[in-house]
Order: sequence, then C-alpha cells, then structure tokens
Amino acid sequence: MRQGGVLLHITSLPSRGGIGTLGAEAYAFVDFLRKSGMRIWQVLPVGPTGYGESPYQSASSFAGNPLLIDIPSLAEEGLLAPEEAASMPQPENPERVDFDVVRSAKDALLRKAFSRFSGSLDAFRKENPWVEDYAMFAALKRHFHGVSWMAWPDESVRMRDGAALARYGALLRQEIEYEIFVQMLFRRQWTALKKYANEQGIRIFGDMPIYSAEDSCDVWTHPDCFQLDARLHPVRVAGVPPDYFSEDGQLWGNPLYDWKTLKARKYDWWVERMRAMAELFDMVRIDHFIGFAHYYSIPAGAPNAREGCWMRGPGKALFRVLREKAPQARIVAEDLGCLTGTVIRLRNACGYPGMKVLEFCFGGKDNPLSPKNMRRNCVVYTGTHDNDTVVGWWRELDENTRANVQRILHVAEDGIAQAMVRAAFSSPADTAIAPMQDILSLDDARMNVPGTIGGNWLWRMQPGACTEELAKRLRKMNHETGREALV
Repeated sequence: MRQGGVLLHITSLPSRGGIGTLGAEAYAFVDFLRKSGMRIWQVLPVGPTGYGESPYQSASSFAGNPLLIDIPSLAEEGLLAPEEAASMPQPENPERVDFDVVRSAKDALLRKAFSRFSGSLDAFRKENPWVEDYAMFAALKRHFHGVSWMAWPDESVRMRDGAALARYGALLRQEIEYEIFVQMLFRRQWTALKKYANEQGIRIFGDMPIYSAEDSCDVWTHPDCFQLDARLHPVRVAGVPPDYFSEDGQLWGNPLYDWKTLKARKYDWWVERMRAMAELFDMVRIDHFIGFAHYYSIPAGAPNAREGCWMRGPGKALFRVLREKAPQARIVAEDLGCLTGTVIRLRNACGYPGMKVLEFCFGGKDNPLSPKNMRRNCVVYTGTHDNDTVVGWWRELDENTRANVQRILHVAEDGIAQAMVRAAFSSPADTAIAPMQDILSLDDARMNVPGTIGGNWLWRMQPGACTEELAKRLRKMNHETGREALV
C-alpha cells in the first residue's frame, strides 16, 4: 500500500506552555493529517531526555518524557485548578523550546497534581513491571543532585546491593510514588492520543535508538547486558567512524551490548523492549540498524571515534527471536550510512523496509540513490531530523549538484522544498514522509546537527501553520501520487 506521512516531534507542536504536548494541539495535528490524506505521523523517541535534551540519549527505554504531559488536561481531571494550569510560562521565542524553564514549571505543577491524587497506582504497576525500577532510578538521581549513576557517592546502591535498595526504597518512597504517578499520566495521555489517531486512520510511527544511554535505568538495572567492567563502568562505547558529517567520526559514548550474554539469555531484554515499542507505536524505526550487522567499538575514554574498530553484531539470530516473541512489532530499518553487503543481506532477510533520503540522492551523474533507482520496500524522506531543511540544504549546495537537482526535478529555486516533497511522494517507495519543516518550506528550522551538543531539538511550529489551504494542497498531492488515505 502506498502511503504518505509527516515527521513532526511532539515537542515541536505549538502547545501552550513552551513545549509541544499530548494535548489539544496534538489532536488538532491528527485532524490536519487526516484532512491532508496522510496515513502516518512520525515522531522521535518519546522517553525522558538526558544531557543535551537528545531523545536518543534517554534515561529509560520504557518510560515516557514528563515534559510531554499536557497540563490543561490535568485541570479537566480536577487535579489542578484552571488558574494553576494556565500558569505555565509562555516563551519569549515561541519558535524554540526553553527546556530548563519548561522542566521547572511543569515539575512544580505535576507535584501539585500528585498531592491531590487519591487513586491507586497498583494496576499501573502491575501492567508496567519496569516502572518500579525506573521510579527508583529517577528518585535516586534527584537524591544525588542529578549526577550520573556511575558517580553516585553511595557505592552500595550504585552496585544494586539488596540491602541498600531496600533502605533507599523506604527513604525515597514518596518520591518513587511521584515518579510512578507521572509515568501513569504520560501513558494515559499517550494511549488516548494514539487511540484517537488510529480512529482517524493515522498510524503513529515511532523511533527507537539502538543503544541505551550510559546514564540510564537500562544500564543500571541490567549491567550484564552491556560491556562493563567489574565496577560497572563501560569498557567499549558506541559511535561511528569519520564520515560525511565529521572528520573525527561521532563518539556517542553509549555502552555497547554484551551480545554473547544476551544470546545466552535468548535476548530477553530486547524482547521486552520491542514489546514495549509495539505498545507505544503502530510502526517503529530502529535507529542505526547497521549496528546489528556490525557495530563500531571505541575504547572507553578515547578522545574521538578515530580509534574504533568494527565488530560483528548479533545478525539474524536476534531478529528470529523478535519475530517469534514480539510479532506485533512493525519494524523499519534505519540503514543509512555505511551500507555494506552484510547490512543489505540482513535487512533483506528480515524483510524490513529500509530508508532513503532525497538530500543524499543527487550527487553524481548516476547516483544509485536517485529517486528513479528506489525500490518499493523502503521509506523515502526529503530529509530527517539529522539533516538541514531542504531550503537550508539547497542554499549550501555546490553548483554541480544544484544543477543536477534542477535538471531532475525541473524546479525553480523558490519552489525547491515543495518540489522535493513531491519527488519523495512520487517515488516508487511504498512510504513517503516529509518533515513538517519541509512541508512549510522553512529555512532556519533544523532539528539537530549530528555530533554537536547544545542548540538542538529546539524547533517549534507556529500556531496556525496547519491551514485548510495547506491540507487541501497535500491531499491533492497524495491523490495524484496514489497515496491518499480515503478517510
């Protein structure tokens, strides 16, 4: 089935309070997608963010980001007074998220809501067995003033000594209950939004980082799944070698998996993770799929990624187990980058759609990534969260590539974004997706610059951007390219 969609992270919605949420603007965006003839809403990872606010460096593979919780909805439930819900600060620059301001204000209001909550969290605990560990982790992080768990001053709880866990569990019980309450709110609001989207014919397409963050509940609670030393510090860490984006490569710093141990455990942690993703999303993109064929291993403490080496990944063995134990997961493989024969064979053996990005498709006279050479079983994008917007990309192109784009797309300079979106949707690919920034023909609206910290993940869409006129134009394009959703 040919289908089209839009990439827009929740934080980029124009909700009141300085950040996009799971509230009214999210429902309005679903309505816009339906009117546009789209079938898919793609979002970035929705877990709690850590250093640098990257959704790809989350404190948990299972928890939700409290910043996405809609505050006005809590007033409707009677957990906050209307004037309290309206007290969220409005940003000086509505096109950017001020994470520090939002986090402080939202935490204060969520704590007020918790103080008035009279229900039980037992059912949520039972349905989400991961939440007690996560709540303990989050409470301990706050208790130790936010430092990484690898630097917690009490070595006994850092090493998960049973007596220490019991002692802190009693000491921090109220804080643990608060964290569970917050996760319950997130899951309740997320489930309601997903249900509404599905009823409107829209599937939620999520994103799952391949690696867990070093400072995460995942690594703290499952150290045997990672390449750690006896004191639970990483031995080797993840990244990618020097490439188009960076001459030093990218040193991500995530602890690498101990695939031998995971295989002996029949990949149980990965099975639970994939089941959790299938509950949250109708489709899920696994970031850096290449790492399952072969992964780049860098010595912990290295100054950059130049010292790394390639190691063999788990390959088909992992995905045979996932297909058996988590058959409901609908997986898309993010196979961008060093696409070797091993990676291609693994992706094809799994049957997963891969990815193509049009911004990479116009270099050279006979680029194998050119739109005319695309296969059907893939998802084509104008660009992703890691690329500049089409307008920004176009501005920086060399003359030869620019001429090649104009020759292939037959486009004038002032219509490049719309031409690229149409090229993606006209391609043979079964699924075509455009970031909202490209649909709006925006320039200074990039979401992320890979390998940098600070200044990323900030962009927000302006109120009123999703007009009826735009929806009609997109529906017409979807109809003409055979992707229109008849809802």
